[in-house]
Amino acid sequence: MQTGYRVAILGATGAVGTELLELLEERNFPASELKLLASERSAGKQLPFKGEKLSVEPVSEAALEGVDLVLASAGGSISKIWAPKAVEKGAVVVDNSSAFRMNPEVPLVVPEVNPEDVIKHKGIVANPNCTTILMLVGIFPLHKVKPIKRIVVATYQSASGAGAQAMEEVKNQSIDILEGKEPVAKIFPYPLAFNLFPHNTPLNSAGYCEEEMKMVNETRKIFNNQDIRITATCIRVPVLRAHSEAINLEFETPFDVEQAREVLGKSAGVKLIEDWQANYFPMPLEATGKDDVLVGRIRQDISSDCGLELWLCGDQIRKGAALNAVQIAELLVDKNMLGT
Repeated sequence: MQTGYRVAILGATGAVGTELLELLEERNFPASELKLLASERSAGKQLPFKGEKLSVEPVSEAALEGVDLVLASAGGSISKIWAPKAVEKGAVVVDNSSAFRMNPEVPLVVPEVNPEDVIKHKGIVANPNCTTILMLVGIFPLHKVKPIKRIVVATYQSASGAGAQAMEEVKNQSIDILEGKEPVAKIFPYPLAFNLFPHNTPLNSAGYCEEEMKMVNETRKIFNNQDIRITATCIRVPVLRAHSEAINLEFETPFDVEQAREVLGKSAGVKLIEDWQANYFPMPLEATGKDDVLVGRIRQDISSDCGLELWLCGDQIRKGAALNAVQIAELLVDKNMLGT
């Protein structure tokens, strides 16, 4: 078995790209060589890795020569161009964009949920949307015990979902408002500081935005169940990093709350946080920088004997993007599906 792999990060200077770099070092991923790829304007920038400074180079076919693994987080339009080229040159691509998620030829993987699907890849493995990843890590352990019939979810999504510039925009808007100035919105359509609004992706004819439909369609694909009923409302909130979700689950038969707590308390990728006397439950501040999805406030739905309510928070950049991609790469290594 090969012990070192030639790895490239496409979109290395973005919020997720820099997190990918940190995670490869933290988790001691077996990379014998690491290339940092980005656009021409980012070429020459240097990023730290294992005590060294690595230079960013512009993405090109030559730069992809000999690469075993590409971790891509540069947006769908870039992935559509470069992922197939990387595959042609012998690499496996773990893509963080929406470009390939619903392609029936491309597995959509959350390692805690459907790790077996990674072996179906034909060169590309898709990373799900951040809100989908966080939700499924939190509810799949329950689904394994009793299949979920219906999911109703409301998300509270941080600025980090729109990248590093969006996070800076919210900081600057906060200062402007506190100084009595008019806040400027460039990344988002409206000021987000001290404000919130529905997710600003395009709406379909039924009034659901793209972000909401991602949760519906991706969950059905990952669960391999087109019959599961799902509805979502996605809201952007003035939190810098880490998304939150309020989730209502309906089962065929009642699910005992204490059993749900026991199941989630033992589940990989989940940390149960509940202090009912202190009214202390998961918060995005405490989820920031953490690998686990924080889950709590598990309670019986008083409107349905077969319903459960829960609340979760997870780091959108980490488990919602970069960590999930690195875990997929680790699955590929474990199954000896990288390199020649």
